[in-house]
Amino acid sequence: MANEITRTQPKFSVVIQSDMYKKLINNTLGDPERSKRFIASISSAVATNPNLQECEAGTILSGALLGEALNLSPSPQLGQFYLVGYKDKNTGKTNAQFQLGYKGYLALAMRSGQYKDLDVIEIKQGEYKGRDKENGKPKFEFIENEEERANLPTIGYLGYFELLNGFSKKIYISKEEMEKHANTYSKAFKLEDYKKLQAGQIPEKDMWKYSSFWYKNFDMMAFKTVLRHLISRWGIMSIEMQDAYTKDMAVLHENGDYEYVDSPSENENIIEIYEQKEEKKDNKVHKLDEVE
Repeated sequence: MANEITRTQPKFSVVIQSDMYKKLINNTLGDPERSKRFIASISSAVATNPNLQECEAGTILSGALLGEALNLSPSPQLGQFYLVGYKDKNTGKTNAQFQLGYKGYLALAMRSGQYKDLDVIEIKQGEYKGRDKENGKPKFEFIENEEERANLPTIGYLGYFELLNGFSKKIYISKEEMEKHANTYSKAFKLEDYKKLQAGQIPEKDMWKYSSFWYKNFDMMAFKTVLRHLISRWGIMSIEMQDAYTKDMAVLHENGDYEYVDSPSENENIIEIYEQKEEKKDNKVHKLDEVE
């Protein structure tokens, strides 16, 4: 059944040139020249991506239009947002999922004009120095030699921001915790397979099966997860940021509906990593993940 759908599905380059889709794009973007550039850009992106060529045209267009409305680039080099094909086991159809990249979160947050600084960095082996005995918070000592640092394995991720009003927040998540999070909440990721990929134990002919970004670029997804939690939990979110946050990791349909490919709580439930790791000391509760 799935093969029949694939064979009879019109090419996206043909579908997007239809009067119905052209009208939809023009009405959405409101500028004929912008619409032409958009059609050329998304057509080129699909033509060079076999994964997207199998997707329902409406889900590709809806995801691309959201990215365009957010004024974000679909360029993989910029890493602001992605369209990724996922097969619906119930219908046999392959739909395009909208994925906001961590650089997209950075761009939307900084565009709000509320942040003085915002970033996430990897913590390398030897930089984590345990926890402060007074407050239970992680301590770090960063390696200054960049070349030496780049060659060391990553053991965790540190996210931080500072608002213009002076409020700041930092959180740290170990790589082990992030792996458990991805394994629990992403249907497309299995930790056992990830370990095999890391060890080079997956045959080249089977690599196509591992399309999830958790496999392709674990650090990128970890950065995004940290930022997503940090901003939504303690930061300031503009209207466009809220819209992007809600539709991130979802398949968008032409009628405005959206559905999540992974668990809707994939990103939100990382909160549990923190809130379950509390300890009482001197009758005070200290969250072990937070860094002042």
